Amino acid sequence: MTGQQKQIHLAAHFPGVNSTTVWTDPRSRSQIEFSSFEHLARTAERGRFDFFFLAEGLRLREYQGRIHDLDVVGRPESITLLNALAAVTDRLGLAATVNATFNEPYELARRLATLDHLSGGRAAWNVVTSSDAFTGENFRRGGYLDRADRYTRAAEFVATARELWDSWSPDGSPRPFAHTGPHFDIAGEFTVPRSPQGHPVVIQAGDSDEGREFAASSADVIFTRHGTLEAGRAFYADTKRRLAKYGREPSELKIMPGVSYVLGDTAADAAERAAVIREQQVSPQNAILALEQIWGRDLSSYDPDGPLPETDPDVGSDFVQGRVRVADPLAVAAKWRALSQEKGLSIRQTVIETTGRQSFIGTPEAVASELHEFVRTDAADGFILVPHLTPGGLDDFVDRVVPLLQERGVFRTEYTGPTLRSHLGLAEPVWKG
Repeated sequence: MTGQQKQIHLAAHFPGVNSTTVWTDPRSRSQIEFSSFEHLARTAERGRFDFFFLAEGLRLREYQGRIHDLDVVGRPESITLLNALAAVTDRLGLAATVNATFNEPYELARRLATLDHLSGGRAAWNVVTSSDAFTGENFRRGGYLDRADRYTRAAEFVATARELWDSWSPDGSPRPFAHTGPHFDIAGEFTVPRSPQGHPVVIQAGDSDEGREFAASSADVIFTRHGTLEAGRAFYADTKRRLAKYGREPSELKIMPGVSYVLGDTAADAAERAAVIREQQVSPQNAILALEQIWGRDLSSYDPDGPLPETDPDVGSDFVQGRVRVADPLAVAAKWRALSQEKGLSIRQTVIETTGRQSFIGTPEAVASELHEFVRTDAADGFILVPHLTPGGLDDFVDRVVPLLQERGVFRTEYTGPTLRSHLGLAEPVWKG
């Protein structure tokens, strides 16, 4: 009977330059040296995870005229790194975040198809967009793309890449292609034969209405974020419902929120560890930065252990550059004020309570049960785990939680196929050449 249970999908996120990683922990190591990436990838493969996930950064963030402290350690280019990881792993999927606003379909399709060949069918592309002119300054055409156009360009980008991947016949014959659309007008012959997966797996990141629609029309996986079981179920039902409009089945899109976890020998031990980790992640400086991201103004004179500002946010400000601003800062500020007043929280305590991602905290048995409950009740199809330590933060999960999921019959004990599509239960796309 256990073989009939809905299976959990798992991926590992290398946390990189953000406040998730506790860099002050003596166990934290470099996030630029290859050995760090290799450690996390090998651990994920030992745990029979579906894929390894890398984010992207196209410009260093600035904070009051200075580079954000966390960005000074740098971030390598994802596809180059994944090509190297393909040589030291055998089955683990390899997912790169690459921006559809600041790249071109022909070149990116070549790089992803090459990764798919070199890895034996394990490549994935996490499609992200940007209408941020600050990031655009690093590129020839600058911030040229209106916000309203970013998903139309992304949709045409993905469709064009798929045309290129289909331009070789399955028997190995190249064919001329031509694409003409609002954003791209290209023709010629593609340089890379059809790859082992046909098309690399396409991931879409984001919770917005446009993002959900884009995922329903074009993605194989959606990387999302929702805080509770109820919110997860609502997101899951809404996103899966949209697939029918595009002639797709619910099983053709996997929903995988990014989550963190903390384990302990007892529930109290885990809760205590989690509180310490959140205190380390939200330093006094990070608390003020998070506040400035909402208020859009210099708040450096405020005491992180004092109350929230009484003034309203500066709507439309670009004071903090290189980070995504919230859609409605006035509403967020009102919510934070209400929470602060209700619980008597300081600035730092308010940020700690409001900025954490979905966390699973408890004994290995409790965490395994909660993960299973999310998947069993259709709040998710799986999870992208974001550990707080680089690169050893996944070790205890693989050693203590994965065996429990395997005993319950809800997670694989061995890979059953060689490709990422086989891990995710996704069919190879039909060739449309």
